Amino acid sequence: MMRQSMVKPRSTESNLFEHRLNKILADRIELEVGTSSFFFIFLSISLFTDHRRKKMLKFLKGVVGGSGAGLKDLPYNIGDPYPSAWGSWSHFRGTSKDDGSPVSIFSLSGSNPQDGHLAAGRNGVKRLRTVRHPNILSFLHSTEVESFDGSSSKVTIYIVTEPVMPLSEKIKELGLEGTQRDEYYAWGLHQIAKAVSFLNNDCKLVHGNVCLSSVVVTQTLDWKLYAFDVLSEYDGANATATGPMLQYEWLVGSQYKPTELAKCDWATIRKSPPWAIDSWGLGCLIYEIFSGMKLGKTEELRNTASIPKSLLPDYQRLLSSMPSRRLNTSKLIENSEYFQNKLVDTIHFMEILSLKDSVEKDTFFRKLPNLAEQLPRPIVLKKLLPLLASALEFGSAAAPALTALLKMGSWLSAEEFSLKVLPTIVKLFASNDRAVRVALLQHIDQFGESLSAQVVDEQVYPHVATGFADTSAFLRELTLKSMLILAPKLSQRTLSGSLLKYLSKLQVDEEPAIRTNTTILLGNIASYLNEGTRKRVLINAFTVRALRDTFSPARGAGVMALCATSSYYDMTEIATRILPNIVVLIIDPDSDVRSKAFQAVDQFLQIVKQYNEKGNAEDTSGAGSLGISSMPGNASLLGWAMSSLTLKGKASDQAPVATANSVTPATTTASTASLGLIETPSTAPVHRVSSSTDFADQLMPPSPTSTDGWGEIENGIHEEHDSDKDGWDDIEPLDEPKPSPALANIQAAQKRPVSQPVSQPKPQASTSLRPKSTVKAAKDEDDDLWGSIAAPPPKSASRPLNVKTAGAVDDDDPWAAIAAPPPTTKAKPLSAGRGRGNRAAAPKLGAQRINRTSSTGM
Repeated sequence: MMRQSMVKPRSTESNLFEHRLNKILADRIELEVGTSSFFFIFLSISLFTDHRRKKMLKFLKGVVGGSGAGLKDLPYNIGDPYPSAWGSWSHFRGTSKDDGSPVSIFSLSGSNPQDGHLAAGRNGVKRLRTVRHPNILSFLHSTEVESFDGSSSKVTIYIVTEPVMPLSEKIKELGLEGTQRDEYYAWGLHQIAKAVSFLNNDCKLVHGNVCLSSVVVTQTLDWKLYAFDVLSEYDGANATATGPMLQYEWLVGSQYKPTELAKCDWATIRKSPPWAIDSWGLGCLIYEIFSGMKLGKTEELRNTASIPKSLLPDYQRLLSSMPSRRLNTSKLIENSEYFQNKLVDTIHFMEILSLKDSVEKDTFFRKLPNLAEQLPRPIVLKKLLPLLASALEFGSAAAPALTALLKMGSWLSAEEFSLKVLPTIVKLFASNDRAVRVALLQHIDQFGESLSAQVVDEQVYPHVATGFADTSAFLRELTLKSMLILAPKLSQRTLSGSLLKYLSKLQVDEEPAIRTNTTILLGNIASYLNEGTRKRVLINAFTVRALRDTFSPARGAGVMALCATSSYYDMTEIATRILPNIVVLIIDPDSDVRSKAFQAVDQFLQIVKQYNEKGNAEDTSGAGSLGISSMPGNASLLGWAMSSLTLKGKASDQAPVATANSVTPATTTASTASLGLIETPSTAPVHRVSSSTDFADQLMPPSPTSTDGWGEIENGIHEEHDSDKDGWDDIEPLDEPKPSPALANIQAAQKRPVSQPVSQPKPQASTSLRPKSTVKAAKDEDDDLWGSIAAPPPKSASRPLNVKTAGAVDDDDPWAAIAAPPPTTKAKPLSAGRGRGNRAAAPKLGAQRINRTSSTGM
């Protein structure tokens, strides 16, 4: 009695709920668990209280039925339907409620819970969930919803899969024709054949209804098999079996049934190989895709006019009237001539790329750019491109694959390129493979503009900057040239705090071509620097280093860079720092440098003249801008600087490009790790050293003893200041040396401000008895240097120069090599000792200046 009082009677509602749920679970008893396990679960549940029983049954319903308690709990949004689907199913577009990613949603409804279509649908859900293969539709989620409308109920099964489209709709959308259509069909049939072979040979399963409606296409244009409602185990080994092997064979259309299945001759079916029914179905699929229409009746399969000749023998064997003689799909994949084409081979190679050796990969990727042009464009962009991007990202592809990736990416729209290609490229910049880095820098003009400023500044530049200090000159040069595209996207902090420091070191690089291109780059990125940085960097970089370089194209690049950036200089800088340094180069040994120097002198003099004409009405900067705007050649100068970096080895008819033509062929033809094909001449540069270091009496930037501040950075001097300086601040000490008394008198007489000792190397410097010392008057302190310029050109001025022997040349006179006419033995002054006995004639420099100024119209 006490035991009975403790057990509470069950409510009618609880009994109804349990009865209904028991029916649902019984209908799907084979879905997840066996009969004995299922019985044990129910026996355990019967011992629970009503509340615990309801919770457990609700949990089991969710596990067995798929997930969720109804449509409102489905974590996906159902969108527009497709016009066709297999059987009684409906196919909808859908999206995830979590991240909005696309999916496909299939639904099947029935008014009677015992409806055979629902039972077959549940079989399809179970099979699709458990069978996994690359060519079988990927299962994501499923649920079953029961809704009530008055006294009637409606049960709906939902399956959520990867986003796909019916094959018939995709074929219409692509609109392929001719060879490209056949190649794509071959690839698709190859995938379906692999799926069928997997089911028949590996799983011993029979699909039962392979046809056009049971194939869908993914976003990457892969064909996938689905519609597993009829799928059943092959029980041919069971001799005692007598019932139907395919429980839901009545769902298959009569036109797709082979003779034995149409007759329900299960004995013959069990004696046939596992692939007999599905091979027939594959033949039906081949007929439908090539004829362009669905199969209406079995007799239509005899019409082979649309079947390709290379596929016809296999097509006939698939549809053999004798089940035992039908072609196994695995043999079809291996032996069919139809599947041997460029598209199938290319995709197959990409799918097993990790199994290939480096030689095979390199050969394949070098041919891929040209091969991609011959393949169907949609397949290349939606199938090959993702495969290639993934292979590069995970390191299984060689560096030449980047060329193919960028070529394929050029066929995309800007938005698609940013989504599908750029993320992979950004990740590749972190690669330690030097070949990959070189390939990225060589093709940066193809994708650099698409990179955002934030990505460049935070993710790309830190990795690219490592190339500035690379031991390979070729990689240093590529890194330098890449800055032409990346610099506009860098922040001011990165430009001033990092990039300029690297450029400071590259301007004294051992490779003359790199020094030249560094000057060109500075001229191009000047507009992206702030005003303070431009004031500190540009003149020092162009005059102290570029104009004094031993390599003549580097000096020419410095002149043109000054012209291209002339709008950033005020009148004081032009008159005291720029013109004095450029004028020296009008007697440069190189004719191209002389020509550019004359152009620059004319340009800057015109700016000064316009400023004087304008008077005090406008400030200095305004006058400078006015002068530049009136110079039509300024735009072409900037264009020259651009072309020297971007046009590799291309000749131009424009005069300003002459230096570029002499530099870039040497800098770009080096395809190896070394850049050593620009060799500095052994004689002419010696005299250029003397002719370009007159004012400060300092050595060239390449010299390890350079004291202009740039050499200190390069040689590691004052390393404690490297974090605060970018390399150009050290040049300012040029203003500190005090002039000699004679020079002070000249400055007072002329009342002309001098920001640096530009007039120190007077003719009397040759009489100095101390090398590398301050210049002193040797003959007559009252001899006015600038007065000699105003004097008429004496005919005897050049006579002392001609009479002077090589041994009399004083190495301490930096003007001697420039003032003298080009001797036939230019190298002798270096081999001679640093003699002090011979003195140069005092009027020598003055006479030469008279000739130069008269030639420029002053």
